[in-house]
Amino acid sequence: MLKLYGFCVSNYYNMVKLALLEKGLPFEEVLFYPGTTPETLAISPRGKVPVLCVEQGFINETSVILEYLEQSQTGTPLLPDNPFERAQALALAKEIELYIELPARACYPEAFFGMSVPEAIKDKTKAELLLGFASLGRHGKFAPYVAGDSLSVADLYFLYSVPMACAVARKLFDIDLLAEMPAARALLERLEHNRHVQRIAKDKDAAMPAFLAMIASKK
Repeated sequence: MLKLYGFCVSNYYNMVKLALLEKGLPFEEVLFYPGTTPETLAISPRGKVPVLCVEQGFINETSVILEYLEQSQTGTPLLPDNPFERAQALALAKEIELYIELPARACYPEAFFGMSVPEAIKDKTKAELLLGFASLGRHGKFAPYVAGDSLSVADLYFLYSVPMACAVARKLFDIDLLAEMPAARALLERLEHNRHVQRIAKDKDAAMPAFLAMIASKK
Protein backbone atom coordinates (compact mmCIF):
# COMPACT_ATOMS: atom_id res chain seq x y z
CA MET A 1 0.00 0.00 0.00
CA LEU A 2 1.11 3.55 -0.69
CA LYS A 3 2.28 5.47 2.39
CA LEU A 4 2.12 9.26 2.58
CA TYR A 5 4.69 10.77 4.94
CA GLY A 6 4.12 14.24 6.34
CA PHE A 7 1.67 16.12 8.54
CA CYS A 8 -1.87 17.35 7.99
CA VAL A 9 -1.08 21.06 8.41
CA SER A 10 1.27 21.11 5.42
CA ASN A 11 -0.34 22.50 2.27
CA TYR A 12 1.96 20.43 0.02
CA TYR A 13 1.12 17.29 1.98
CA ASN A 14 -2.56 18.06 1.50
CA MET A 15 -2.13 18.49 -2.25
CA VAL A 16 -0.89 14.91 -2.51
CA LYS A 17 -3.47 13.68 -0.03
CA LEU A 18 -6.28 15.19 -2.10
CA ALA A 19 -4.86 13.61 -5.25
CA LEU A 20 -4.85 10.19 -3.57
CA LEU A 21 -8.41 10.65 -2.35
CA GLU A 22 -9.70 11.94 -5.69
CA LYS A 23 -8.08 9.04 -7.51
CA GLY A 24 -9.63 6.59 -5.04
CA LEU A 25 -6.28 5.06 -4.11
CA PRO A 26 -5.79 3.26 -0.79
CA PHE A 27 -2.99 4.77 1.27
CA GLU A 28 -1.66 5.02 4.79
CA GLU A 29 -0.70 8.30 6.45
CA VAL A 30 2.56 8.37 8.41
CA LEU A 31 3.20 11.33 10.72
CA PHE A 32 6.51 12.84 9.65
CA TYR A 33 7.82 16.32 10.43
CA PRO A 34 10.60 18.10 8.52
CA GLY A 35 14.02 17.83 10.08
CA THR A 36 17.70 17.14 9.67
CA THR A 37 18.20 13.99 11.72
CA PRO A 38 19.82 11.05 9.94
CA GLU A 39 16.56 9.14 10.21
CA THR A 40 14.61 11.98 8.58
CA LEU A 41 17.15 12.53 5.82
CA ALA A 42 17.15 8.83 5.02
CA ILE A 43 13.49 9.26 4.02
CA SER A 44 13.57 12.80 2.59
CA PRO A 45 16.92 13.99 1.16
CA ARG A 46 16.20 17.63 2.07
CA GLY A 47 14.25 16.78 5.20
CA LYS A 48 10.98 18.13 3.78
CA VAL A 49 7.45 16.85 3.31
CA PRO A 50 5.59 15.24 1.68
CA VAL A 51 7.21 11.94 0.80
CA LEU A 52 5.46 9.01 -0.84
CA CYS A 53 6.61 5.50 0.06
CA VAL A 54 6.10 2.96 -2.71
CA GLU A 55 7.27 -0.62 -3.12
CA GLN A 56 10.64 0.43 -4.53
CA GLY A 57 11.37 3.18 -1.99
CA PHE A 58 10.68 6.85 -1.30
CA ILE A 59 9.63 9.61 -3.72
CA ASN A 60 10.00 13.25 -2.67
CA GLU A 61 8.89 16.60 -4.15
CA THR A 62 5.18 17.26 -4.55
CA SER A 63 5.17 17.81 -8.31
CA VAL A 64 7.13 14.60 -8.86
CA ILE A 65 4.82 12.63 -6.58
CA LEU A 66 1.76 13.91 -8.43
CA GLU A 67 3.28 12.99 -11.80
CA TYR A 68 4.20 9.55 -10.46
CA LEU A 69 0.61 8.95 -9.36
CA GLU A 70 -0.66 9.95 -12.80
CA GLN A 71 1.77 7.69 -14.60
CA SER A 72 1.64 4.65 -12.36
CA GLN A 73 -1.76 4.49 -10.70
CA THR A 74 -5.35 4.03 -11.76
CA GLY A 75 -8.33 6.15 -10.76
CA THR A 76 -9.65 9.54 -11.76
CA PRO A 77 -7.07 11.33 -13.93
CA LEU A 78 -5.84 14.69 -12.70
CA LEU A 79 -4.10 15.66 -15.92
CA PRO A 80 -5.54 15.76 -19.46
CA ASP A 81 -4.48 13.18 -22.06
CA ASN A 82 -3.95 15.85 -24.71
CA PRO A 83 -0.26 16.89 -24.54
CA PHE A 84 -0.95 20.61 -24.99
CA GLU A 85 -3.74 20.69 -22.41
CA ARG A 86 -1.58 18.64 -20.05
CA ALA A 87 1.24 21.16 -20.44
CA GLN A 88 -1.14 24.03 -19.71
CA ALA A 89 -2.34 22.41 -16.47
CA LEU A 90 1.22 21.71 -15.36
CA ALA A 91 2.31 25.24 -16.24
CA LEU A 92 -0.52 26.70 -14.17
CA ALA A 93 0.46 24.51 -11.22
CA LYS A 94 4.08 25.62 -11.52
CA GLU A 95 3.10 29.30 -11.84
CA ILE A 96 0.97 29.08 -8.70
CA GLU A 97 3.83 27.45 -6.82
CA LEU A 98 6.57 29.84 -7.97
CA TYR A 99 4.71 33.14 -8.16
CA ILE A 100 2.07 32.79 -5.43
CA GLU A 101 2.87 30.07 -2.90
CA LEU A 102 6.59 30.69 -2.48
CA PRO A 103 6.40 34.52 -2.22
CA ALA A 104 3.58 34.25 0.32
CA ARG A 105 5.50 31.64 2.34
CA ALA A 106 8.27 34.17 3.04
CA CYS A 107 5.76 36.09 5.17
CA TYR A 108 4.08 33.17 6.94
CA PRO A 109 6.08 33.78 10.15
CA GLU A 110 4.55 37.23 10.62
CA ALA A 111 1.12 36.52 9.15
CA PHE A 112 0.45 33.31 11.11
CA PHE A 113 2.98 32.79 13.90
CA GLY A 114 3.48 36.17 15.58
CA MET A 115 7.05 36.64 14.40
CA SER A 116 8.43 39.60 12.47
CA VAL A 117 9.62 39.67 8.85
CA PRO A 118 11.96 42.37 7.49
CA GLU A 119 10.25 45.13 5.54
CA ALA A 120 12.34 44.38 2.45
CA ILE A 121 11.01 40.83 2.36
CA LYS A 122 7.44 42.02 2.88
CA ASP A 123 7.82 44.55 0.07
CA LYS A 124 9.12 41.83 -2.23
CA THR A 125 6.29 39.48 -1.28
CA LYS A 126 3.68 42.14 -1.95
CA ALA A 127 5.07 42.97 -5.39
CA GLU A 128 5.44 39.31 -6.37
CA LEU A 129 1.95 38.40 -5.20
CA LEU A 130 0.41 41.18 -7.27
CA LEU A 131 2.30 39.94 -10.32
CA GLY A 132 1.49 36.31 -9.55
CA PHE A 133 -2.24 36.88 -9.27
CA ALA A 134 -2.22 38.98 -12.43
CA SER A 135 -0.58 36.05 -14.22
CA LEU A 136 -3.13 33.62 -12.79
CA GLY A 137 -5.93 35.89 -14.00
CA ARG A 138 -4.50 35.86 -17.52
CA HIS A 139 -3.66 32.16 -17.75
CA GLY A 140 -6.33 30.47 -15.61
CA LYS A 141 -9.49 29.37 -17.41
CA PHE A 142 -11.78 28.92 -14.37
CA ALA A 143 -14.25 27.03 -16.54
CA PRO A 144 -15.04 26.20 -13.78
CA TYR A 145 -11.67 24.69 -12.76
CA VAL A 146 -8.30 26.40 -13.08
CA ALA A 147 -7.23 24.60 -16.26
CA GLY A 148 -10.64 23.81 -17.75
CA ASP A 149 -13.74 21.74 -17.14
CA SER A 150 -12.32 19.11 -14.78
CA LEU A 151 -10.29 18.99 -11.57
CA SER A 152 -6.57 18.85 -12.27
CA VAL A 153 -3.21 19.12 -10.57
CA ALA A 154 -3.48 22.89 -11.08
CA ASP A 155 -6.49 22.95 -8.75
CA LEU A 156 -4.53 21.17 -6.02
CA TYR A 157 -1.93 23.92 -6.05
CA PHE A 158 -4.65 26.57 -6.33
CA LEU A 159 -6.65 25.26 -3.38
CA TYR A 160 -3.72 24.91 -1.00
CA SER A 161 -1.77 28.01 -2.05
CA VAL A 162 -4.18 30.80 -2.98
CA PRO A 163 -6.12 31.06 0.32
CA MET A 164 -2.86 31.22 2.29
CA ALA A 165 -1.51 33.91 -0.03
CA CYS A 166 -4.76 35.83 0.26
CA ALA A 167 -4.54 35.67 4.05
CA VAL A 168 -0.98 37.02 3.97
CA ALA A 169 -2.00 39.89 1.67
CA ARG A 170 -5.03 40.72 3.77
CA LYS A 171 -3.21 40.66 7.12
CA LEU A 172 0.01 42.38 6.11
CA PHE A 173 -0.96 44.60 3.19
CA ASP A 174 -4.73 45.07 3.52
CA ILE A 175 -5.17 43.82 -0.06
CA ASP A 176 -7.88 41.52 -1.45
CA LEU A 177 -6.01 39.59 -4.13
CA LEU A 178 -9.23 38.08 -5.50
CA ALA A 179 -11.15 41.35 -5.70
CA GLU A 180 -11.03 41.31 -9.49
CA MET A 181 -11.16 37.53 -9.87
CA PRO A 182 -14.74 36.47 -9.09
CA ALA A 183 -14.38 33.19 -10.98
CA ALA A 184 -11.38 32.24 -8.84
CA ARG A 185 -13.31 33.08 -5.68
CA ALA A 186 -16.23 30.99 -6.92
CA LEU A 187 -13.91 28.06 -7.55
CA LEU A 188 -12.60 28.19 -3.99
CA GLU A 189 -16.17 28.07 -2.73
CA ARG A 190 -16.90 25.14 -5.06
CA LEU A 191 -13.86 23.22 -3.85
CA GLU A 192 -14.78 23.80 -0.21
CA HIS A 193 -17.87 21.66 -0.82
CA ASN A 194 -15.81 18.72 -2.09
CA ARG A 195 -16.13 15.89 0.45
CA HIS A 196 -12.44 15.04 0.24
CA VAL A 197 -11.47 18.67 0.77
CA GLN A 198 -13.75 18.78 3.80
CA ARG A 199 -12.15 15.63 5.20
CA ILE A 200 -8.68 17.13 4.77
CA ALA A 201 -9.80 20.34 6.48
CA LYS A 202 -11.07 18.36 9.47
CA ASP A 203 -7.82 16.42 9.67
CA LYS A 204 -5.86 19.69 9.53
CA ASP A 205 -7.89 21.20 12.37
CA ALA A 206 -7.34 18.08 14.46
CA ALA A 207 -3.59 18.14 13.82
CA MET A 208 -3.11 21.87 14.43
CA PRO A 209 -2.57 21.78 18.24
CA ALA A 210 0.27 19.26 17.94
CA PHE A 211 1.81 21.24 15.09
CA LEU A 212 1.69 24.53 17.05
CA ALA A 213 3.22 22.80 20.08
CA MET A 214 6.03 21.53 17.88
CA ILE A 215 6.63 25.04 16.51
CA ALA A 216 6.61 26.53 20.02
CA SER A 217 9.15 23.98 21.21
CA LYS A 218 11.62 25.19 18.59
CA LYS A 219 11.43 28.90 19.50
